[in-house]
Amino acid sequence: MELELEDDEDIRRIARTNRVVAVVGLSPNEARPSWGVARYLQSQGFRVIPVNPGHAGKVILGETVYASLSDIPRDAGVQMVDVFRRSEAVPAIVDEALAVLPDLATIWLQLGVRHDQAAARAEARGVTVIQDRCPKIEFPRHL
Repeated sequence: MELELEDDEDIRRIARTNRVVAVVGLSPNEARPSWGVARYLQSQGFRVIPVNPGHAGKVILGETVYASLSDIPRDAGVQMVDVFRRSEAVPAIVDEALAVLPDLATIWLQLGVRHDQAAARAEARGVTVIQDRCPKIEFPRHL
């Protein structure tokens, strides 16, 4: 899959400007891809806010886990939502993010995750959407 120049410019900007990331579907299991990506982001200076209803109130990677995006304090400054959920779950996540995250700049859908209609809704509101990619793979070229 060829990376379009426009996507690459967006990824460069995201990597350099989005510092607070809500990771939807972050697992406490260190063997899961979500944990590895979140740990990588932390190692690069990003604040990671875990979102996982099954682990709400617990701590993953030193951060309190929230049940939903709506439960994250509005002043947390979430700029990016990184989604580790199936494509069917994306519309509800995008709609919630648009409604409750005042600093939202980016919706990032992980490898294998796409939803063009939800992406179009976010883009119509000025939010950059990256689909079917992983920041742990894409960011090293830009940091």
